[in-house]
Amino acid sequence: MAAFIFLEKSNTEPHMIHSFIDDQIPFCEYFIIPYLLWFVYVACVLWYFTFRQKRTREYYQLIATLGTGMTIFIITCFVYPSGQTLRPELTGDGMFLRIVGTLYRLDTPTNVLPSMHVFCSSACWLALYEHCRTRMRKQKYARKIRKQKRLLAGVGLLTVAIILSTVFLKQHSVIDVAAAILLNIICYQMYYKLIPMRYRKRTPSVDEGESVFYF
Repeated sequence: MAAFIFLEKSNTEPHMIHSFIDDQIPFCEYFIIPYLLWFVYVACVLWYFTFRQKRTREYYQLIATLGTGMTIFIITCFVYPSGQTLRPELTGDGMFLRIVGTLYRLDTPTNVLPSMHVFCSSACWLALYEHCRTRMRKQKYARKIRKQKRLLAGVGLLTVAIILSTVFLKQHSVIDVAAAILLNIICYQMYYKLIPMRYRKRTPSVDEGESVFYF
């Protein structure tokens, strides 16, 4: 947090992030709803993996993913300061426009690459996906399996809405979104595929769902 505040107050000239696709995406103030729901979404997922679910491994996978992403974000902002000029001049009146105006005043259009809104929401969905997939594999009752699938679908729709909100509110370029998704894919492959595979090869007697810390 201290590093982010320092970056926000830095006077370094940012590199402007822009794509021709950004010009084709209209501004829509109603996307402020999923954009702000991001804070509740990430907090709830972190609370669940910290206090409710019993697999320590899944908690560390999520924390390692978020920590890696945020560290790379801070390093990127130091090495390649970024900014954008996509925000429109807000005209008219209405509750949603006023909220967007407040967001624009509080959140400067700098340090945008990659989008942390996109990275964190995608990381949370992937953590829930792996968690539910493990539970469904061990579940015998079709009703509970359907419940898990509905949960994943609902959270997936929220995640997509959050990602779309970053470009429809002109908070980010599609380049920021693509960079965040790519970073998430790399972290997912590392913490959910490669490292568990190496660990299981070393200790084949350990069950996949057992609570172990192997990082």
